[in-house]
Amino acid sequence: MKKQILRLIAILLGGLFAELSLADTQVNIVGLYSNKAVLIINNGKPKTLSVGQISDGVKLLAADSMTATLQIEGKTRQLGMGQAATVSGAAASGIPTATLYADQAGHFVSDCQINGATLKFVVDTGATSVALNSGDAKYANIDYRRGQLVRVDTANGVTNAYRVTIATLKIGSIILNQVEGVVLEGGSPSVVLLGMTALNRLDMKRQDISLTLTKKY
Repeated sequence: MKKQILRLIAILLGGLFAELSLADTQVNIVGLYSNKAVLIINNGKPKTLSVGQISDGVKLLAADSMTATLQIEGKTRQLGMGQAATVSGAAASGIPTATLYADQAGHFVSDCQINGATLKFVVDTGATSVALNSGDAKYANIDYRRGQLVRVDTANGVTNAYRVTIATLKIGSIILNQVEGVVLEGGSPSVVLLGMTALNRLDMKRQDISLTLTKKY
C-alpha cells in the first residue's frame, strides 16, 4: 500500500512539473510606486518599468503603492507587493507565441535573446535579414568576422557587412534556430532589426497596438 501511495505521489508530482514546464514568463513584484513598478522577470535582474513600458513581453498598464496591473504574454494580471505570476504563451495551443506592443512611434520594440544574450529589437519587415551591429554581435558571442563579407543597402547607403548564422533567437516563448543574419561594423543599427529571415518563419497578426507572433515551424 505504501508503495502505491508513493507511486501516486510521484505521478502527481510528475504532472505538476510537466505543467510548470509549460510556464513561459514569470514575474515577481519587488517594488511599487505611483505609475512605476520594480519587476523581476524570469529570475533576471530587477527592472523598473513606468506605465506603458515593456520588457521581455511584460507591459506595465498601471501601478500605485498597492498593486501593479500587468499584461503578460497578452494576459492581464494584477499583483501586489511580493506577489508573483507565471503565464505561458504556448500552453493553450502548444504553439509558441509572443505578443508585442507598439510604442508611441508605432514601432514594435521589445527584448529578445540571441545565443542567450538579451538585446533590444524592432520588427522591420523592410529588412531582408536579421541585422545587428558589431558590438551586439560580440555581446551575443557571434564571431562575425568569420562570416561571408557582403554588401548591404542601409539608410546611410551601401556598406560592408558579414553574413552569419544565429544559433538561437528567442522572443517570448518562440525559439528559432539557425537564423540567417548580417552584422554591420560600428554602432548601427542601434537595435537588432528583426528582418525577414526570422519573420518568414512566423505568422504575424496585428490588432490595435498589439502584434502577435506565432511560430510556423
